[in-house]
Amino acid sequence: MVSISRRGLLASGAAAGVLAATGMPVAAQQRGGTLRIGLAGANTSDSWDGRTHSDSYMITVAHGAVFDCLTEVTAEGELVGELAESWSASSDAKTWTFQLRKGVTFHNGKPFGADDVLESLQMHVAEGAKSAAKPIVSSITEMKKTGDHEVEFTLAVGNADFPFLMSDYHILMYPAGQIEEAIAKGIGTGLYRVEAFDPGVRTLMTRVDGHYKDGRAGWFDSVEVKAINDSSARMNALMTGQVDAVNRVDFKTEPLMRANPMINVFEVTGNQHYTFPMLTNISPFDQINVRQALKYGINRQEMVDKILLGHGAVGNDHPIGPANQYYASDLPQLEYDADRARHHLKKAGLDSLSIDLSASNGAFSGAVDAAQLYQASAKSAGININVVQEPADGYWSNVWLKKPWCACYWSGRATEDWMFATAYESGVPWNDTNWENARFQELLQAARAELDSTKRRAQYYEMQALMSSEGGTIVPMYANYVGAHSSRITNSGTIGNLWQMDSSRLIERWWMS
Repeated sequence: MVSISRRGLLASGAAAGVLAATGMPVAAQQRGGTLRIGLAGANTSDSWDGRTHSDSYMITVAHGAVFDCLTEVTAEGELVGELAESWSASSDAKTWTFQLRKGVTFHNGKPFGADDVLESLQMHVAEGAKSAAKPIVSSITEMKKTGDHEVEFTLAVGNADFPFLMSDYHILMYPAGQIEEAIAKGIGTGLYRVEAFDPGVRTLMTRVDGHYKDGRAGWFDSVEVKAINDSSARMNALMTGQVDAVNRVDFKTEPLMRANPMINVFEVTGNQHYTFPMLTNISPFDQINVRQALKYGINRQEMVDKILLGHGAVGNDHPIGPANQYYASDLPQLEYDADRARHHLKKAGLDSLSIDLSASNGAFSGAVDAAQLYQASAKSAGININVVQEPADGYWSNVWLKKPWCACYWSGRATEDWMFATAYESGVPWNDTNWENARFQELLQAARAELDSTKRRAQYYEMQALMSSEGGTIVPMYANYVGAHSSRITNSGTIGNLWQMDSSRLIERWWMS
C-alpha cells in the first residue's frame, strides 16, 4: 500500500498493480471547539446536488465536509483513497478496479458499498442531467459491481489520470435508492452531518462519531459556515471575531489584516485563473481576428499589479497553470499591443468594435475593476467595451454560459486532461467558449491515452499554443489563493493548492489552537 503523487502516477504509465492510499498524515490532535467560517461564493440556488457545484461555498461544505469521493488529493499533492482503499489498472490504463472501504455508513445509517458508487456515477450521465462531471463519467463505457466492495470501470480509451478524476468535487457518493432524499437533506458519508442548511445564508454541521477518518481528520465538534459574498463584510467579520476564517482576502485591506497579531494571512500558488470567455459561435466572436484583436487589447501585467496587487502572475490565454506538470512556461507571451489589435480588427473588416462585457464581483473579487481596466486599455485599439455590471447572486446561473462575453473564475485542475475535458472538450456542459478546433480535439483524445510522458508533454504544449493564439478565452492572470484565519485555529503548515482554503478541506484538516 503506497500513496502516489500526480507526477508519479503519470510517469508510471499507470502500470498494472495496486495504487493505494495510506491516508492523510497529521499530528495527533484533540477534538473540540466550533469552527466558524465566512465564505464568498454562495448562492440562494445552492443545493446538495454535487452536479451543480461551481463555487467555493458548496465545494467546501459538500466535498470538504458532508460527502466523500472515491479518492482525494492531500495538501501535499499526494493521491490517496477516500472511500476507495486501493485501485489497480490494466497495462493500457483502460480498465480500473477499485477496492472500496468496508464498515462505512451514510449519515442515515445505510452501509456504503458498490451499488452506491454505481448509482452516484450514473446520475452524471442520466438523461437530462446537467453535470460538469459528465465528460469524466461518459468516458466510462462500462461500470460494474464485481463484489459488495469492489467496482470495475472500463474506459473508452486509456486514461492515466482516471484515479485523480475520481476526486472531482462533483463526483460525490450518495446512497443508492435514496439519492433524491440525500440531495434534499445532505446525507453523505463525510465527517460532518448537516444540522441546518439555508441556501445562500449558512450551514450548520456536527461531527459524526465513529467515522473511518477518526484520528486522522475531523477535529472540530461542530462547524458553522456563513455565506458572506461581500468582500468588505467578510473581512470585517474576521477582524471583529465573528468568524475564524475567510476566503478571497481583499488585497486592499490585507495590510491591515497582517498588522493584526490575532490574524494570519496565508497564500498558496496553484492553477487558479481569471478569464473573459467569449461564445465563439456568436458574432463577432466567431471571427478569429476579432478574438485576436481582443487578446492584444488587454494589459495583463496591469491587471496583476492593480487587481491582484502582485498576488499572482500574467496569464497567456490558456487554462494550464504553473502547478501543472506540462505547463508551457516557454510559450511566447501575449503582450498588450494596441497597434496589433487594430491590425486584426482591419483583417476582420472592422475599423472599430463596440461590445458588451458582463462582469460581477461574484465572478471573482475585483472582476468589475478588471473589466474596467480592460475597457480603458482596449479603447486605444478602437475597441469600445461596455461593462455591464451584473448582480452577484445568480451570476453563475443567469450570466455565465448565457451572455456572449463575461468575467469568469476557474480554480484549475490537478491534471491537464482534467482541465481541458471539463471546459474545452467539444460538447461538455462547462465549455464556456464553444470553441471548436479539430486539431485541439484530436490532441485532447491522443494525449489522454498516451502513456509516454515525453510525447504527452509535446501534445499538451501544442494544445496550449493553439488556445493562446486562436481560442475563445482570455486568461489575463493567475491568482494566488489568499485566505486568512484567526489565531483560534491552526493547521499542519502545508496548505493544499487545488482549490481555495486548503483545497476546500480546511473543515476536515484544521483544528483549534
